[in-house]
Amino acid sequence: MKKRLGFLDRFLTLWIFLAMLLGVAIGYFIPNSDDFINSFSSGTTNVPLAIGLILMMYPPLTKIDFSKVPQMLEKPKLLSASFFITWIFGPFLMFLLATFFLKDYPEYMTGLIIIGIAPCIAMVIVWNELAEGNRELTAGLIGINSLLQVFFFSLYAYFYLEIMLPLFGIKGLELNITITEIAQTVGIYLGIPFALAVISRFAIKKYLGDKFFNQKFIPFVSPITLIALLFTIVVMFSLKGEMIVDLPMDVVRIAIPLVIFFAIMFFLMFFVAKKIGANYRDAVALSFTASGNNFELAIAVSIGVFGINSGQAFAGVIGPLVEVPALIILVNVAFWLRKKYFIKTS
Repeated sequence: MKKRLGFLDRFLTLWIFLAMLLGVAIGYFIPNSDDFINSFSSGTTNVPLAIGLILMMYPPLTKIDFSKVPQMLEKPKLLSASFFITWIFGPFLMFLLATFFLKDYPEYMTGLIIIGIAPCIAMVIVWNELAEGNRELTAGLIGINSLLQVFFFSLYAYFYLEIMLPLFGIKGLELNITITEIAQTVGIYLGIPFALAVISRFAIKKYLGDKFFNQKFIPFVSPITLIALLFTIVVMFSLKGEMIVDLPMDVVRIAIPLVIFFAIMFFLMFFVAKKIGANYRDAVALSFTASGNNFELAIAVSIGVFGINSGQAFAGVIGPLVEVPALIILVNVAFWLRKKYFIKTS
């Protein structure tokens, strides 16, 4: 993969920024471009966006040896730390940041809270892959996060929007989203690429052999991840290009608490993991799983409940605008931390 994608890897941050600029330009300069893209939607699912995300996640998932995933159960300390930081500390931290920075912008504040209760199950695969983290541990964590989101997202939404907001002197807001709708979104963005990866890995290894799978198939599909990532970014940003240009200070307002959240979650999880004995690959898998958010779910929920033109949906789309460059930077930070703390042990 490194040799095949050396050029792309070397300038990845540049390509991502260019993709963001292209998306914003399409949304701003081409009339009704967002309506055209949204015309390819089924319910709350944007088909081009779904295709991009599925293609983006498929190659990393094919590289996972799923037979090793149960081994993560042998690391109860890591799993306990991951659960507490990701599902208890993380949503509360985002709630505090949202109410502190966006109290005067209730729609943005609500959008950020919705983001905070949806830990990442998708793009974390890409960040972990780039940072050379533990694929099997990541697969296990996103599997757990997916199930927890299906069963607890609505409960979390009710708790933070109906109970916590009034406690902080802010009027509560009802969020009507069912377990079925959450399960459908998780199934599309994670279930489809997961199923395709398992089937293709099993079939190719069985009928064409391990050598063909490792030396031919994996190098062939690996570039799809970064190409699909760039495509997904263009689509996401084109949907809100006009608003991003017209409301630059609103983008900054939403970005500030997000950047703080990413940084706190990444470093807290990394050093907690290191403290309890994790190696570099495990610490990175845990850190990116904790720091990323399921913007796909947050955007789908915001659009479905509040509408495509709502402030909540705008906050959801700004999420990847901030997350992509922030976590690309954290990938480089991870390599620096490996050199500083793990070079002799990993």
